Amino acid sequence: MDDETAMDNVTLDDERLTREDVAHLEWARTLARGGWGRVHPNPLVGCVIVRDGRLVGQGYHEEFGGPHAEIVALGEARSSAQGATAFVSLEPCNHEGKTPPCADALVRAGVSRVIYGAAEPGKREGGGADALRRSGIEVVGPVWGEQVGRAENPAFFHTHTHKTPYVALKLAMSLDGRIAGAPGERTRISGPEAEREVHRLRTGFDGVMVGSGTVRADDPRLTVREVSRGRTPVRRLILDARGELQANAALFDDIADAPVHVFTRQDVDEGDIERLESAGAQLHPVPHDQNGLELGAVLSVAWEIGVESILCEGGARLAASLLREDRVQRVYCMISPITLGSQGVAAFSEEAESLDWSRFSPALAPETHGRDTLIVLDREGG
Repeated sequence: MDDETAMDNVTLDDERLTREDVAHLEWARTLARGGWGRVHPNPLVGCVIVRDGRLVGQGYHEEFGGPHAEIVALGEARSSAQGATAFVSLEPCNHEGKTPPCADALVRAGVSRVIYGAAEPGKREGGGADALRRSGIEVVGPVWGEQVGRAENPAFFHTHTHKTPYVALKLAMSLDGRIAGAPGERTRISGPEAEREVHRLRTGFDGVMVGSGTVRADDPRLTVREVSRGRTPVRRLILDARGELQANAALFDDIADAPVHVFTRQDVDEGDIERLESAGAQLHPVPHDQNGLELGAVLSVAWEIGVESILCEGGARLAASLLREDRVQRVYCMISPITLGSQGVAAFSEEAESLDWSRFSPALAPETHGRDTLIVLDREGG
């Protein structure tokens, strides 16, 4: 990220804040991303410690239950932390959990100044910043507005303020907006580098959701294979209103490592229930209407079973329904430089063409993965 773009993220009007400070904070933000898939439900946090213009310590929260970013950076800095400035991407914690409060550690280390990026969600007072100020440490922050905080820790911010599952929609599409060559046809759109990135994204979610049509067309496994697995197995959530999922689907090949949860109508046939349960699926009957399963009920059940973040990978009808009901907080759009033509399946159903996209805006800089480009959009307000 260039200096001008980094400065654009700054919402704090404080003459004490320099371009060098912002650059250090951006580096802490970059470091934090190394914890993706390993720290949930904790947030991604990075920390950089600078003394007399020299980097003396850095680190990020690497594992849930392990040292927080500030502790890692202080451990590297050792005595050089005395009188230094700590740059932390998220407000230092001030509560006792699996590890002691980071605010206390910064005080004990003797840092003279702390500059932090995003405020801890839901904390108006009594957070780490207040504790540091009471201890005589100069505190500058939050430097970024909530939008940047959400961009880096979307699920953490959402669940702290809404108490419902965070939902991200992933779409792999051609340049002409198609997700398959024809209805029911399995079409490889993304290149291997993009597919690897999708596997990495899965590690940061509690569950991966698809509709039964996607299972019939693609027979996916929906597991993490191309990269190291995340902290916990990703649960597969299948919306199968009539209980038609077959026991020989590839999903069930990994049932011992990654649970399969199937959501059906409440009036599904007993024989179908027995077939799916025999295959190892955990069934969740929910209400339905003329549009299919009630998505609010599906998400409520998901929350009850501990699925706090969901990556929805299709298909077009499910994607449109989630968007229409305003249940999507983020869109990952992986665009491949190919065209599939007018016979291809559109990324969104016809009814979705009237969706209001004005509340979505770029959250992160576009990324290239081989020949493909990933664009990330966040919905205003999370």
